Amino acid sequence: MVDLESEVPPLPPRYRFRDLLLGDQGWQNDDRVQVEFYMNENTFKERLKLFFIKNQRSSLRIRLFNFSLKLLSCLLYIIRVLLENPSQGNEWSHIFWVNRSLPLWGLQVSVALISLFETILLGYLSYKGNIWEQILRIPFILEIINAVPFIISIFWPSLRNLFVPVFLNCWLAKHALENMINDLHRAIQRTQSAMFNQVLILISTLLCLIFTCICGIQHLERIGKKLNLFDSLYFCIVTFSTVGFGDVTPETWSSKLFVVAMICVALVVLPIQFEQLAYLWMERQKSGGNYSRHRAQTEKHVVLCVSSLKIDLLMDFLNEFYAHPRLQDYYVVILCPTEMDVQVRRVLQIPMWSQRVIYLQGSALKDQDLLRAKMDDAEACFILSSRCEVDRTSSDHQTILRAWAVKDFAPNCPLYVQILKPENKFHIKFADHVVCEEEFKYAMLALNCICPATSTLITLLVHTSRGQEGQQSPEQWQKMYGRCSGNEVYHIVLEESTFFAEYEGKSFTYASFHAHKKFGVCLIGIRREDNKNILLNPGPRYTMNSTDICFYINITKEENSAFKNQDQQRKNNVSKSFYHGPSRLPVHSIIASMGTVAIDLQDTSCRSASGPTLSLPTEGSKDLRRPSIAPVLEVADTSSIQTCDLLSDQSEDETTPDEEMSSNLEYAKGYPPYSPYIGSSPTFCHLLHEKVPFCCLRLDKSCQHNYYEDAKAYGFKNKLIIVAAETAGNGLYNFIVPLRAYYRPKKELNPIVLLLDNPLDDLLRCGVTFAANMVVVDKESTMSAEEDYMADAKTIVNVQTLFRLFSSLSIITELTHPANMRFMQFRAKDCYSLALSKLEKKERERGSNLAFMFRLPFAAGRVFSISMLDTLLYQSFVKDYMISITRLLLGLDTTPGSGFLCSMKITEDDLWIRTYARLYQKLCSSTGDVPIGIYRTESQKLATSESQISISVEDWEDTKDSKEQGHHRSNHRNSTSSDQSDHPLLRRKSMQWARRLSRKGPKHSGKTAEKITQQRLNLYRRSERQELAELVKNRMKHLGLSTVGYDEMNDHQSTLSYILINPSPDTRLELNDVVYLIRPDPLAYLPNGEPSRKNSICNTTGQDAREETQL
Repeated sequence: MVDLESEVPPLPPRYRFRDLLLGDQGWQNDDRVQVEFYMNENTFKERLKLFFIKNQRSSLRIRLFNFSLKLLSCLLYIIRVLLENPSQGNEWSHIFWVNRSLPLWGLQVSVALISLFETILLGYLSYKGNIWEQILRIPFILEIINAVPFIISIFWPSLRNLFVPVFLNCWLAKHALENMINDLHRAIQRTQSAMFNQVLILISTLLCLIFTCICGIQHLERIGKKLNLFDSLYFCIVTFSTVGFGDVTPETWSSKLFVVAMICVALVVLPIQFEQLAYLWMERQKSGGNYSRHRAQTEKHVVLCVSSLKIDLLMDFLNEFYAHPRLQDYYVVILCPTEMDVQVRRVLQIPMWSQRVIYLQGSALKDQDLLRAKMDDAEACFILSSRCEVDRTSSDHQTILRAWAVKDFAPNCPLYVQILKPENKFHIKFADHVVCEEEFKYAMLALNCICPATSTLITLLVHTSRGQEGQQSPEQWQKMYGRCSGNEVYHIVLEESTFFAEYEGKSFTYASFHAHKKFGVCLIGIRREDNKNILLNPGPRYTMNSTDICFYINITKEENSAFKNQDQQRKNNVSKSFYHGPSRLPVHSIIASMGTVAIDLQDTSCRSASGPTLSLPTEGSKDLRRPSIAPVLEVADTSSIQTCDLLSDQSEDETTPDEEMSSNLEYAKGYPPYSPYIGSSPTFCHLLHEKVPFCCLRLDKSCQHNYYEDAKAYGFKNKLIIVAAETAGNGLYNFIVPLRAYYRPKKELNPIVLLLDNPLDDLLRCGVTFAANMVVVDKESTMSAEEDYMADAKTIVNVQTLFRLFSSLSIITELTHPANMRFMQFRAKDCYSLALSKLEKKERERGSNLAFMFRLPFAAGRVFSISMLDTLLYQSFVKDYMISITRLLLGLDTTPGSGFLCSMKITEDDLWIRTYARLYQKLCSSTGDVPIGIYRTESQKLATSESQISISVEDWEDTKDSKEQGHHRSNHRNSTSSDQSDHPLLRRKSMQWARRLSRKGPKHSGKTAEKITQQRLNLYRRSERQELAELVKNRMKHLGLSTVGYDEMNDHQSTLSYILINPSPDTRLELNDVVYLIRPDPLAYLPNGEPSRKNSICNTTGQDAREETQL
């Protein structure tokens, strides 16, 4: 114990008790020096300056006190005038001497002393070394004039009644008011608009001018008419308003001179003030001013942030946003850093928009501008990227910064962000809703190759329409197409629905079929109450619950619908196939033969991935009156449903053992091991067993592994899909994955060729002559042009060249501006296209948001504009599920148990189904598929007007042959499709035919002459195509390519295609109709014992993919 105590060191001297009592003696011997900073602020002058000038709040109080003193002095002057009795006589002494009572004199002296002392003190504190600068200031001079005489009168009593122009203190009050407002803005950290300040200055200047004139006229007329203050006010108002009644006029020369001086001052001061006010008004018109806090707290508003606002973007947003009834009372605040465009200004002056749209010029990166837009009170903020810039990555960076700035300023404001590049999407993962342009663009282009016109289907679904487009057209297909385009996706809770409440406890397919049969609505998906994931067509095994949210396609939502029972329908004799308004839903006839004849057994065979098989009825039922279809079961019979192991592709049962072995060795199914960007959704798809060397990816160059240099040499079994793009960006991942999805059979996988440059030789080498589809992506380098709509010029001309060279090639194009779709496959003399152009203009005049929908290339799905999907982001404000449903339909997201979009084609063997309702029943009862629409192709029906009659050259020649020479020219009809050696014969025959027509011209009527003119045009056009075909074949021969299979005369001019979304159950099926289906997830039907193989592949590759994408 003693040893331990001896080891404890003694305390330092400064911590001993003696030192605590006597002080730290060691500190005095320390070399350290204590330094005090900012000692200059401890002086008396600096403390006064801090109190009177620097400190915002104390300075504001001082200026408010000064302003009150000046007003008090003016008030005392008025009291002195009112208390004074007007004296008789016209002596000049009345000008210099007044009657002032002693108490009034005392008050005025006190005010003068305080004012002068404050003025001298502020002059001393603000002294900068130049005394004359302080003395010669107008406020200081006025203060001396108004205060010094009163101070002198203290020492010289005889001067107590001396006249002092105290009314000039109004100008000092105006000066104090301006300084007070500036200090007020500094104190509360808010900057009021310069417009408000200028208006306040103008009003105060005008008041001071009038008050000075009133007091001056009243005092100078003491030796004249003895005017009181009211008469002086009347005279000043009449004079300054240039009315000049003349009933009150000044008499003395001094008062007249004073009036002249005041008028001159007014002519100088007021125009300057008005000029500044007008300038600020113009600047405010450009910048937009502020959105008032009171309105933001009492009314609802959304903010639209864009880098540049064009008229098309503005109208698309306004038309789509205000298309919803519950958004009619919302305000739209536009925050844009650029000055308002002339066209935008003209549109915003329309009364319909001027009361609801407010334009603010400012940046989303400035808190001041966000405060002007009242972002913290906004219901939502839409941030759109500028897609017309050359550097799209830079545009995304600006969007990301705007999103961060808004989230930092208003954390609770919902964000709706549009991004261009998928690799930038993870930076704005915090946003409530995000639409990545390249993801949707490439996914729609890919699905267009599998399901025709998927882009048109999605575009029509995300646009708000009442289905009234084309109803004034004489064309039947335009009426059907326009009516069905009004279908949109809506939602409702099952227990609250009239459509679906009766199907609680039933299977999903049962509810979908019977709801369509009874109400004409198409149930496509559900969402559990306790789950955020949406399931598209979960299949017949899914049982509907009362709390499920149902998603359905219909012309309008159920809340805006009226219902009529069948008895009322019979009384009103309403049996039409299509709706006649958004509030009248069809109640169609019950499908005949249900339960009256023998029915087929339910098709429990495994679903084919290529499409359902609509088998004909059995032979035993052919003698019955009408074939029947199995009913849709209320609850799925699990014992009769055979599961489909997706890993063993059922679609390849028909292949030979050698082919099956080779295909199994080539492909496997799993998740891609690598992801090109962070945030991509893993998709189960076909994969190669081994990674292909990079050198083998060049199709036009041989390597040590293969010696092929063109697509023909590879001997692909399926037709090619060619993608013409500027660069191989990350967005191509979303193009490849849908084409390699797991549900597609291996024998239907199309080879994909990426063409980064498209001269004619490269096109021929990559197999354009036997390609199934060619996808042309809009070039990023051409998106920026001096004229906005010229951004698509290069793409349009290139596609037109392809169309002229390879008329049988199916070309799918994406453009920047929807208005440029009218130039796709352009034919200047095509009368039918001109008629569609007139129809588009009429629909636009009627206020349609889908005026471009009747253009044949868009209706057929050969062209679309990604800007048309901007409405998807706008709709998500009301329908927060639209982005999720669209991503599921396009295959961008995969949810376990959710179905996928596919299609099937109606063949001759399927026509026994007859109607869309029976097809719906057949699919629901057999494969569990839910049809959502029809893609129909029919011959192009021209109008009966003479200007639109077009007869082919072959038909004209056949008519002439039957009348003149029988079968003499029948051999010539095939000359154009033969070898190029017949081309001179065609030219010689055409010249002979032209001379014969010229000789017989006068004998023809006007109708026949027009037909002949049309034939000459067709013959010329045919000759031009023949020349182009000769050019292509010569290049193919030069490159050593075979010309077999190149058909230069087969094109799509005689057909038109369009989409019918959720058609009526009574719609008749036609040959070659393509039906859009939502097929249940095949993986959901695997029994519990079988997923081991799937999981082993999915988990290993999926984990690798997730590890690769983690930051």
